[in-house]
Amino acid sequence: MWDKSFRGRGPIGWCAFCPEALDPQVYRRLASAFLLLLLTAAAIPAHGREKDVLQYGAGLIVNIPLPEPEVAQVVEGVAQNTIIRGTKEYNKDEYVTGAIAANSSRAFPAWTEGGKVFYKVKEHAVDPRNFKNSGDLGTLAVRYVVQPQGDKNTVLRIDAVFVEDFRHSTHPSNGSVEGSEYKDITDRLQAVELVKKETDEALEAKQERAAKKNFGLGSDTEVLSTPPSTAKPGESMNGENTAGQAASASTPQWSAGPQPSAYDPPETLEQHVADLRRQVERLVKKPGAPLKSAPFHTASTLTSLEPGTEVLILITTPYWYGVETHDGQHGWLRRDELEQAP
Repeated sequence: MWDKSFRGRGPIGWCAFCPEALDPQVYRRLASAFLLLLLTAAAIPAHGREKDVLQYGAGLIVNIPLPEPEVAQVVEGVAQNTIIRGTKEYNKDEYVTGAIAANSSRAFPAWTEGGKVFYKVKEHAVDPRNFKNSGDLGTLAVRYVVQPQGDKNTVLRIDAVFVEDFRHSTHPSNGSVEGSEYKDITDRLQAVELVKKETDEALEAKQERAAKKNFGLGSDTEVLSTPPSTAKPGESMNGENTAGQAASASTPQWSAGPQPSAYDPPETLEQHVADLRRQVERLVKKPGAPLKSAPFHTASTLTSLEPGTEVLILITTPYWYGVETHDGQHGWLRRDELEQAP
């Protein structure tokens, strides 16, 4: 293609497709195409940089429609569960284990914006996944910030970073850790809300059963204490003859088997209440038991109950009892930590 026919008359000497050697219309088209190519090439790196900023280090901020104390209890339990989800050290793993709860972490700057702050830290983590340019050995840290928003809403913020031990460089998460930890929190919140709903329904059902039974006892008592009728003997209130019925009712029909329960003395209200209490009261076994905020082993401990402490069972699950203490505190105890009251 380098031929004299393409030689321009300008100072540049030999050239290919010099402007003065082309038709003006063709030249304008080539110039427009070249400009478009330059703009496209310039836009690709800029888009890549913007995506990179959005993908790494953004963290997670959500609004949860629950009171702050309830959210804080669950978040504290997640911070204490020794597991960091959304990352792993080796391909065979599902998540990072061996993390510990902490009051602070040098991986994050000091938090000064209020609320409750929890940390979960895994030291000597080996090249955890889903952190930008991570490598080597370092500290993997997750920070949870719980802030009230009114009485019924809570703002939750989760951030995760990896800091290398040797170079002390910080590698932000791509959001996988924050999203996975948030899912664990929401799963626990849903479980707690479900248990609360079941507890309320169980209490309502128990109160309804007790009310019906107590109403039945009251009806019997009224019948037995009703004043004698003013009707003539052998005559009912409406004038019907009931002498035969009365004689039949007043004559016991004995049989060889056990006598009808109608002849047994009625259960008193005190006996009924005592029987109910025996069914729902339990004692804490030795050496004592922690009262949990939720039916999970990793849930936060509300208080420690001494051996022999009496508790009232409000709800039962296959492995846990929802109980109430004498001072009105509610929580959860494992079934094997309690025994029947004498």
